[in-house]
Amino acid sequence: MVDPRRPSPEPPWSGPEIVHTPGMADDLMREFAPILAADGIDLDAPDSIPDMETLQAALDRAVERRNMELFTPVGEARSLALTTLRLFVEAIADDQSDLAGAILATAVPESPDGSQATVAGTIGVALDLLDTILTGNHPDAPAGIGAKARLPQGHWYGERAARDILDLARRGRAHSALEALITKQGSHAVQSGAAIALSGTMQAWADLVGEPVDKVTPSAFQ
Repeated sequence: MVDPRRPSPEPPWSGPEIVHTPGMADDLMREFAPILAADGIDLDAPDSIPDMETLQAALDRAVERRNMELFTPVGEARSLALTTLRLFVEAIADDQSDLAGAILATAVPESPDGSQATVAGTIGVALDLLDTILTGNHPDAPAGIGAKARLPQGHWYGERAARDILDLARRGRAHSALEALITKQGSHAVQSGAAIALSGTMQAWADLVGEPVDKVTPSAFQ
């Protein structure tokens, strides 16, 4: 998927594609090792590994913390995600959905050197921004934007996720529901849906203040 615009309604998600990647489990455990160490668990020292119930609880905490880091970028990582989303929104407003899709596709699964926006980062930043805007907590958002926000006209990849996201964001719950959204729709549909929901929201913002979208995005995307 590059161009997020669809000629017809989006079909139901068929579920995740299961792919076996050799070494992935070892890679994940290496990522979790520093977090587990905070609980006194050293994966290289068998005597430090507790019973399975305690280990599972520690792994659950490690996964939760890792996900928080991925979906709540800070500093330069957040700036990269914001820039990617802003350019996407502006391209949609200019009716250049193919360009918008190409922009969103620059987000990568992981960016070890921090030089690129990530899929998780764009999802998390978009959901957080939508929560802030649609609940009226953004300092520059116009009054009534929560009720005004709609998806852009037409059909979109991730449109089902986008509808759910708008509904959740009006209650300030989109970011906290990201795990459920991804489980229900898949990460790529949620990424596209969050970006589409943000596009509709920014169009509503622009309409309310009587300015083009690209004139309001700089203050909105902070």
